[in-house]
Amino acid sequence: MTLTVKRINRFCLLACAPFIGLVIWLLAADLSITLPDSAFPKQALSDVNVPADTGKLTDGLDSAKQKALVTAKSLKKSIALYTATGRSMNAIVTLSDSQADRPYRIYDRRITLKIGSPAQQIQSDNIRAQLFTIHAQYFSGYALKVKLKTPDAMKMVLGQDKNGGAETTLAAARRYGAIAGVNAGGFADDGGKRYPLSTTVMNGSYLNGFDPSFKDLFFVGLNDNLELIGGKYSSREQLDKQNPKFGASFVPVLLQNGRTSTIPSKWQTSPLRAPRTVVANYKDNQLLFLVIDGRNENGSSGATLEEVQILLQRFGAIDGYNLDGGGSSTLVFNGRVVNHPSDGRLRPVPTHFLFFK
Repeated sequence: MTLTVKRINRFCLLACAPFIGLVIWLLAADLSITLPDSAFPKQALSDVNVPADTGKLTDGLDSAKQKALVTAKSLKKSIALYTATGRSMNAIVTLSDSQADRPYRIYDRRITLKIGSPAQQIQSDNIRAQLFTIHAQYFSGYALKVKLKTPDAMKMVLGQDKNGGAETTLAAARRYGAIAGVNAGGFADDGGKRYPLSTTVMNGSYLNGFDPSFKDLFFVGLNDNLELIGGKYSSREQLDKQNPKFGASFVPVLLQNGRTSTIPSKWQTSPLRAPRTVVANYKDNQLLFLVIDGRNENGSSGATLEEVQILLQRFGAIDGYNLDGGGSSTLVFNGRVVNHPSDGRLRPVPTHFLFFK
């Protein structure tokens, strides 16, 4: 049994020996196998499935790129042109502003030269106030030319801030911190109190109601547009149409539209000469106040109303109104009384025009 198995094993080994040797030789040899080109069949480029719009898409991209470059250059030019135009427009606006202001400056220079050179001046964003001296044959005095720039530049106040109260213009100016002040309308004494004469407007309201103008009385004040308004008014509706902001009453009207008004006979001689306070305007809405000195109120010094009319016309004023004069005439400028009140002391009055820096 054992012998038979040995014989079978030997037979199998002899039969497999050649195959085992071939395998060992193949493993030991460095063999490479090269396949011929025919083993890899080539596909023609025309046979490749390329989308039909690829060429058009490429051309479109090239065109878009060129347009983008052109647009970028155009934008750069536009930006440069816009910047240059902006500079030019700013220069034009600056020049236009200076040229627009030129007629005013020319007009202001012309009317200022008619008065003279300012002795003092106060200027701010609110106001420009110029003080001039006046010298004539029979009197001397002062002119105050005022350009109101804002509604806060001027107001009218009551003496001691109450109806029937009175105080000097200097006291009122100091109490309100005003840079300048001028006495305003006429008054009437009653029971130890001093009341404004006739129609008086404070902060857009009538102090004692409306009184139709009678005899030679007039109303003068400012409206909401900082314009001088004045004259005779027969009804409240007539005055309301001019939107009065504040104002007072006195006599008489001196100048309208550059022409002198007839002086009432009573005021031609009673008194002939006296200290005067006058308010007037220019066509550019600047205000002009004249305060004329006089040694006393008996007519031996001061100005006649006709002389005041001549001054107003000479100074180029448009409308002019006589305010309370005599011992009431007071001009405060920069904290002091610049004129010489004829009473020898300051007179308390019920209304004052004040100016603010």
